[in-house]
Amino acid sequence: MGPHMGPDMALTMRPFVSHFPRHHGERGRHYMKRTTVLNRREFSRFCATVGACAMTAGSSAFGQSGGAASSDRRTVKLRDGRSVPALGQGSARLAHGRHPQAEEEAALRTGIDLGMTLIDTAELYGSEELIGRVIAGQRDRVFVVSKVWQTHVAGDGIARACAASLKRLGTDHLDLYLLHWPDGVSDFAHVVKAFEDLRAGGKIRAWGVSNFKVGDMEKLFRVPQGDRCAMNQVPYSLDDRGIERDLLAWCERHDVPVMAYSPLGGPGTALLGNAALAHIGAAHNCSPAAVALAWTIRSGRVIAIPESGSAAHVKENAVALSLTLTPQDLKDLDAAFPPPVDKR
Repeated sequence: MGPHMGPDMALTMRPFVSHFPRHHGERGRHYMKRTTVLNRREFSRFCATVGACAMTAGSSAFGQSGGAASSDRRTVKLRDGRSVPALGQGSARLAHGRHPQAEEEAALRTGIDLGMTLIDTAELYGSEELIGRVIAGQRDRVFVVSKVWQTHVAGDGIARACAASLKRLGTDHLDLYLLHWPDGVSDFAHVVKAFEDLRAGGKIRAWGVSNFKVGDMEKLFRVPQGDRCAMNQVPYSLDDRGIERDLLAWCERHDVPVMAYSPLGGPGTALLGNAALAHIGAAHNCSPAAVALAWTIRSGRVIAIPESGSAAHVKENAVALSLTLTPQDLKDLDAAFPPPVDKR
């Protein structure tokens, strides 16, 4: 059920169920199911204006509540100087029959049209061919991210995995290629060399990692060219703020942007039913999901990649690109979702 909405909110809401992915761990897939809410009855008309709204740059609070303001929170600058949208699209559960194929492709195309031009996938997901159909004819508009599974790194495994991903995606290069997990990978120097060889050969534009903790990042940076890592993709949301203990600051110091998966919460979460999110969403004439995503990308150094197979849900998410949370909003969210306490 949706959150309680007081009469002063002057909004007519209706609930719907939305599914978002959790990344795959050593023992397989972890999925989640959540309930969120749409805007008032005029929401479909409001969504039609999102494209124009998304083109308007806003400012946001940096890092923790009370921090410095960022002049452009719609994009995140990579180490090579390229800028990518702060809000992209995930795909871990696409192409698995949850929605008709045509609907999922339409959802991704809608996101691209609304400025969510970064699309994340992986060889494990089974969604690369679907994404390939979506980006055909508009490859230059899209920033494509894929990942190599950690058991494929031995020998020339990374090069072979990359070639297979490129074929499925129907493209000659990846904009960003990530090592999916550090688990079981003992030779980071080999991984870095393989990534650098792909970059030198034009098969990838940049490389990075996923699910790396501080210790993993420090180990990576000790190997030759390991400091060329362009991204660390990790879970981050209002109800999963663990990286604020140390990893977020470490990545900031070392100029490594963070890509947040599961930005709308983890398995079994009640995040989008939280009263604080509903109240703030009502004040900004948007959904709780848009508030949660705006919070995630507030620093200008974090990219959020929510997934949806529905164009209507994608439009709801895209509102976050033009949503500026106030200092009071951030304080209220800190009260509802307290930052982690460093017990060291």
